[in-house]
Amino acid sequence: MKRKPRIIRYTSPAGGWGSMKSLAEILLRERIPLDGAKILMAQNKPDGFACVSCAWPKPAKPHAFEYCENGAKATAWEITSRRTTPEFFAKHTVDALRRWSDYDLEQQGRLTQPMRWDAATDKYLPVSWQSAFEEIGRELRAMQPDETVWYSSGRASLETSFIYALAARLYGTNNLPDSSNMCHESTSVGLTQSIGVPVGTTTLEDMEKTDCIIFFGQNPGSNSPRALHPLQDAHRRGVPIITFNPIREPGLLSFTNPQSPTEMLVTSPTPISTQYHQVRLGGDIAAIMGISKALIAADDAARNSGRVGLLDHGFIAEQTDGFDAFAEAARKISWQTLEARSGLSRNAMEATAAVYGRAQKTMVVYGMGITQHREGVEGVQMLVNLLLLRGNIGKVGAGICPVRGHSNVQGQRTMGISEKPELVPLDKYAERYGFEPPRNAGLNTVEACEAIIAGKIKAFLMLGGNFVRAVPEREAMEAAWSGMRLTVNVATKLNRSHLVHGEISYLLPCLGRIEKDRQATGDQAVSVEDSTACVHGSRGVRPPASAHLLSEPKIVAEIAKAALDPNPRIDWDAWVGDYALIRTEIGAIYPDFENMETRMWEPGGFYRAIPARQRIWNTDTKRAHFIDPQSLAEDPDMPEKGTDVLMMMTMRSNDQFNTTIYGYNDRFRGIKGTRMVVLMNGNDIARLDLVDGETVGLATVADDRTREMTGFRVTAYDIPDGCVGAYYPEANALIPLWHHAEGSKVPAAKSIPVRVFKLDGSGGRVRAA
Repeated sequence: MKRKPRIIRYTSPAGGWGSMKSLAEILLRERIPLDGAKILMAQNKPDGFACVSCAWPKPAKPHAFEYCENGAKATAWEITSRRTTPEFFAKHTVDALRRWSDYDLEQQGRLTQPMRWDAATDKYLPVSWQSAFEEIGRELRAMQPDETVWYSSGRASLETSFIYALAARLYGTNNLPDSSNMCHESTSVGLTQSIGVPVGTTTLEDMEKTDCIIFFGQNPGSNSPRALHPLQDAHRRGVPIITFNPIREPGLLSFTNPQSPTEMLVTSPTPISTQYHQVRLGGDIAAIMGISKALIAADDAARNSGRVGLLDHGFIAEQTDGFDAFAEAARKISWQTLEARSGLSRNAMEATAAVYGRAQKTMVVYGMGITQHREGVEGVQMLVNLLLLRGNIGKVGAGICPVRGHSNVQGQRTMGISEKPELVPLDKYAERYGFEPPRNAGLNTVEACEAIIAGKIKAFLMLGGNFVRAVPEREAMEAAWSGMRLTVNVATKLNRSHLVHGEISYLLPCLGRIEKDRQATGDQAVSVEDSTACVHGSRGVRPPASAHLLSEPKIVAEIAKAALDPNPRIDWDAWVGDYALIRTEIGAIYPDFENMETRMWEPGGFYRAIPARQRIWNTDTKRAHFIDPQSLAEDPDMPEKGTDVLMMMTMRSNDQFNTTIYGYNDRFRGIKGTRMVVLMNGNDIARLDLVDGETVGLATVADDRTREMTGFRVTAYDIPDGCVGAYYPEANALIPLWHHAEGSKVPAAKSIPVRVFKLDGSGGRVRAA
């Protein structure tokens, strides 16, 4: 269907009538207006199901409607009445389906039966579960363990994640990349080095007690809308909320609670940010250093005049090291350098420092705007430095709060889905299950891509997700993907990764989290871990989309049984028959999860022990570290090359979650009917001789090879000079695989140098703009 793009400036708050309309539209589109509305009442409730979308925490006392616009979209997407049956596959070759859009593929509905790709017809054909597992097991037994990759998307439960990681290690590999490798691995690396834990230190309750919140590179309006409720409450308490983000996002400007009739009909929207600073792409480290410089200068002046300083010197002396070197670096760097690199004025950075200096309990909230840079690890560590200056880690109402993306991506890492054997209690695995786990490092996402391109991987098991669309270097990845012998896709809906297949390819349709999961001992429950390391139970409430679906634990267990020799200490069938037995195993390996069978149903869930919350620093010196940045440039591997080079970031719309596209409208940015836009500052449009609405191409500025795409609509937008934005995952083809964060290898998707080029009448390149 041909869609006519329209750009209409959005001036309304987040939430409000726009959110209500969007919810109604998707329930109608998925043909579940009444059933969907009823099921949403159980979302994020103590005895209901955990949202399948983001990982924002669930309160102990939920609202009547404890779901947001995007969470409701994710639920409607899963419980749709639409079905992708064998009859659908009989009508379409895989080659033809490759030309379908992401939206159109998933809009066909839920997969209903296991399918195997048939080379003779180029179609997916129905297959029995038994024959699928037998062939998958036979193929895996014929391979070397490290010739396989066991990927997971961040959606699978703690129970599934535990047995998936165990199965991979019993098979003999640590090749266990997951979606955190593409987003918050910079957090896991950076926080571990700075404060000795790989996760944030705040709880949901801290937001009720904080007196200052600073945002960096996170957009709650689209990515975690339920966060807008505590932000609204914070503003009403007079809490300053300071935002650093290249684009002025509506969710950080104002909010109308769609659950409040008074707000919807009578009162004005609640402002959110009290300061909003549009930092340039790659300028966050400089901005944080500027705030730190201003704070240290004010502290020096106060102490020199005999007044009380602004820094928490007692905390710094007793709990940290590295302060003197960091403070000296901040003192020496010039304001001119900081302004040039951050794109902000000295006044802006000093204004933030002044407010921060008066607050007693400050939280820093951040997202992938920090982590997805070459120096993403240092960006995280700079945020820690800022908090350490005033003792804002390890006390109520304060701390660092990375906002994770998928609903259990943090929990999967907790359960041992990690390519880093040093992060997994392998000795406990060896003792309990009587085998020697592999001790060599496995492949993360970027390394797995490199190995696939190099022809070193024979099998790729995908537990959810859309890996081919999610990763950089799409052209090379798709070309190499078909060189693999075996691709196994555990999924609920059809996506692009299923169509770029190996020599043998399976679609294994699974139950969704919202569906009832009946096994030998009755209906089962699962659990997830949110962004604050809080664990919640989840029970499905809807009948399965098809009688042929199996649960994720059942699929993983059957693959394990087919690929592995029997282990007398592991009864896969018993575990699948009663997930409580899996939770017993989890508690035996991970002490934080002892007695989780009852604890996960406590109102608000239960928190894992995070030592840094108690100011226990599991670092090499047993202190929290101030760590100096090596450079203010967040992407030194991609130096600026001329005034015609712009810095591009990839971004999500209001109508998507990760690679799942719910529609072609981005309400908050006023974009309707298209995703192929490039957001540009009006000054750049003028100086490059472009026209708002013109269709252009983008080419990555890199020396190794050509990466370019066409079909982008030039769209004037409030974004800093020299910066542009394009949607993920469409623009991933412009990201070099080697452009990733040092130390974590997270793709550096927030700073890609590009040139804009004009197109002729046939869509070909005319000249560099």
